[in-house]
Parts: sequence; structure tokens; C-alpha cells
Amino acid sequence: MTSTHAFWLAGRQVTGEAAFDVTSPWDGRVVGAVSVPSDAQVEEAVAAAYAVRDEFAATPAHVRAAALDHVSRRLAERTEEIARLISAENGKPVKWARGEVGRAVSVFRFAAEEARRFNGGEAQRLDTDAGGQGRLAFTRRFPKGVVLGIAPFNFPLNLCAHKIAPAIAAGAPIILKPAPATPLSGLVLGELLAETELPAGSWSILPVPNDRMPALVQDERLPVISFTGSEKVGYAIMDSVPRKHCTLELGGNGAAVVLADWASDEDLDWAAARIATFSNYQGGQSCISVQRVIADASVYDRLLPRIVAAVEAQVTGDPGDDATDVGPLVSEEAAQRVEAWVQEAVAAGATLLTGGKRDGASYAPTVLTDVPAEATISCEEVFGPVLTVQRTDGEAAAFAAVNDSKYGLQAGVFTHDLQTAFRAHRALEVGGVVIGDVPSYRADQMPYGGVKQSGVGREGVRFAMEDYTYERVMVLTGLAL
Repeated sequence: MTSTHAFWLAGRQVTGEAAFDVTSPWDGRVVGAVSVPSDAQVEEAVAAAYAVRDEFAATPAHVRAAALDHVSRRLAERTEEIARLISAENGKPVKWARGEVGRAVSVFRFAAEEARRFNGGEAQRLDTDAGGQGRLAFTRRFPKGVVLGIAPFNFPLNLCAHKIAPAIAAGAPIILKPAPATPLSGLVLGELLAETELPAGSWSILPVPNDRMPALVQDERLPVISFTGSEKVGYAIMDSVPRKHCTLELGGNGAAVVLADWASDEDLDWAAARIATFSNYQGGQSCISVQRVIADASVYDRLLPRIVAAVEAQVTGDPGDDATDVGPLVSEEAAQRVEAWVQEAVAAGATLLTGGKRDGASYAPTVLTDVPAEATISCEEVFGPVLTVQRTDGEAAAFAAVNDSKYGLQAGVFTHDLQTAFRAHRALEVGGVVIGDVPSYRADQMPYGGVKQSGVGREGVRFAMEDYTYERVMVLTGLAL
């Protein structure tokens, strides 16, 4: 028998009347059953968060920081257990799951640090004009209200952490909805938060089905929405609540540009290894995985066989095996979609160099060249272990190829030239440019987010805290400045 996991309502563990099974995409086994909150229980969580918002905003920084530090330490202590859970419910190879736990450890630690130094206040003299003589403006940040955090399946622990930790650090109550396919990792965070002294009602973790989310999204007591997921759903949320503050971290089709000066054997070996690893490392299910390689004509013929060899060297199989690099996609349906897109591209004239085979929810790491610009796999986010490689002539053409996309999340540029790096930073229409590496690098304290159809706002602990808060100014009068 599989135990039923309770959810977290206003800081306490409860169950509802219904439950659903969480299954492994690798072998279909039931990993756990999760209780579903009733409409009345959801209402209770929202009401509790709304009622505690002023109290929580006034909670001393050291209390919030201590709670965040506690969660960080406890995650570290339970790394192997949680990594195995992520791997079981998500299909992520366990070595990558351990890395995800390590990142979540850092997110909560960063949030504890930011809780201690955020909102220190800024003073501004107003006597720069005669009308402001004797006046001083003092600015602080205050929470906008309760945050509704909606997390995706691909990083089921760390992207929950990126919702919860900044909210607690800023003193904003939060209601978290984990992804239906992977709720167990998010519920673990509830276990650790329940060990702290945070006010009751300041957080809830509710595995609400997707079809019941519109009511939560529309609730006026939840003025801030932080969503990570698909472009279609994200913009539908924003369009439905135009007066709310929405942070949307959406899709991408990350490009890795290899320029002419990245030309030694060591350079090309490094680039090929990084490209192969990070086009496949979450089964390609990362918004900043490498989907497009744009190589200068002068290095293309030497780089391409290296990429193919490095992709073929990726170890596929059981995600619970430490040797596995690439596990299954989140579902067989997801793998079938990837399969259909590859078949469409090949039928339109693309050349399949390796991969292109599906086995249930698993899809073999795949490399394509000569992909028509109008093919779906060129235009959309594949979210699977598929890589396209194209030849370009010169820096300007390469940068134009990066920008020829409705997405703009991150890009990687392999160059040794500092001037080229700054030109890339200026020219590329993305939220982040990584020099000398793939676009898949993310440090959890840096600003992370995109432009164009890749979303609005930024994650990264301090930057999310700024999204969750607003500036309020106080003017002091009659001062001898």
C-alpha cells in the first residue's frame, strides 16, 4: 500500500476528501498518493494568509532569517532522501536531482541573508530645490500582499524554493501550488517550514488541480502571482488579471553561439561537451537547455562531429542509476510530442545525425541539421533532448540568428574576445548572456528571466523580493540638514 501525503494548510498538515496518485515516468510505478484540498480548505488557506499579512510583514527580520536558515540546513541533511524522491516522481537522473537539492539549499540560505539586509531604508535630501528645504525622504519597501506561487514539474523542489524563500524573506505570505505531476518535493518543504516559528497562516502548500486554479488566480486577496511554466498558460493568467502584479518565467529555445575565435581543439572539445550535456541534462526539460547551436562557418565542420560524438556518449536509462545522464521525459505524451516534431522536421528536409527514437516516455538524445526555419522545432520550445545545429558567417549573422525567435531567455556565446562579449550583451535580445559557456548556466542569486515571449519580471532571491514588494516613501519635515 502507498501512503497518502497530506498537504499544508496555514502551516499545519491536513487531508482532504480526495487523492490522486503520483507515478514514475520511468517505470509507471506509484510513487505516492497526494491528498487534494477541498474548496473550503483552499478558502481557509487564502483567508488565513490574508488575515496574517500585516503581522507577517512586521515579523522581525531575524525570525524570518532563522526560519530560512533552518530550512536550508534541513534540506542539506536530507539531500539523498529528497534527491531520490525528485528522481522517482520526475524521472530526473539522481545525480542531477542531488544538484537540485543543493541549489535549493543555497536558495534558502541566500534568502536568509537577504532577509537580514533587505529594506534597510534609503534617505534622500529634498533640499536640492528651495521648496524642499528642511525635508528628507525616507524610502522603505513593503509587501504588496499575499503571493500565489505556481511551480512547474521540471525542477519540482528548487522552483518551489524560488517561490517560497523570497516571499518569506520579504515578509509576504505565500500560497504555493506545486505541479500536479510532481507535488511530493514541494510538500517536503512544508515539513521543514512546519519546524520553524513562522506565524500560522503565513504559508500553505496546496496541490490544487489545474482546472480549479482560475478561481485562485482571480481571488483579489492574492495580488501577486509568480508563475513558472508554459507561455500559453502564463500569458492567459496575466490577461485574466490585468490589475495584478504577475511575474512570468516562461519558455525559451536557448542558443549556443560558437564564434570563429573559439577554434582550438581544446575550445571545440569543451564547447561540444557542454552543449551535449546541457541539451540533455534534464531530458532537455529546462527552459535554458541548449536547443540551438549557431556555429561560425570557420569552425562548423570541426565542431559538428564533436557534438554528435558527445551526444552519443550520454548515458541513457534508469534515473535511479548514478551513471545515468538522461532519463525519461515527464510523461509518454511529452515524448510523443517531441517525436512528432522531429519527424515533422525530417519530413521537411532536416538531416537526422543521431537519435530520433522513442521508447515509452524516453526519447533518445537527438541532433538535427538543415532544419527549415518554419519547422515547429525551430520556432517553439522543444522541452526535450533535441539539438539543432546551423552554420552562419560571422558574428553579426550569428547574433541575428539568436534574435530570430519569439523567445528571449538566455544565450551562450563561446568567444575569448572581451569586446565581442560586450557586443553580445548589447545586441542579444535575451534576459541573460553567458560568455564562454552554454545558456544553461544559472546561479540562483542572479537575476533570471526573459524578454519577448519568455516572460516578465525576474527571479533570483533579491530580485523576486523586489517583485513581491513596493516602495513607500516617508517625508520628514523641519529638519536641520
